[in-house]
Amino acid sequence: MPSRDINVIALVKGGERYVFLYDDESRDAAVRVLGKYAADPELNFSWHDAAVLGDKVRRAPARAGRVRFVPPADRPA
Repeated sequence: MPSRDINVIALVKGGERYVFLYDDESRDAAVRVLGKYAADPELNFSWHDAAVLGDKVRRAPARAGRVRFVPPADRPA
């Protein structure tokens, strides 16, 4: 089974934490979710927050061009 690498972006705002996980194929969906969170008056997540995080999602290079971190415990001997 091929592994699917997961991208993570997070925002800590006051006592709230927003953590978004997405793979490279889900970038557009991740940006849409940021907009939904910004439009929700119940959340302390602004359009500015959505714009900043959305820009990070869009600018992140595709996984093929990235170096993958493998924790020492998971590295082959």
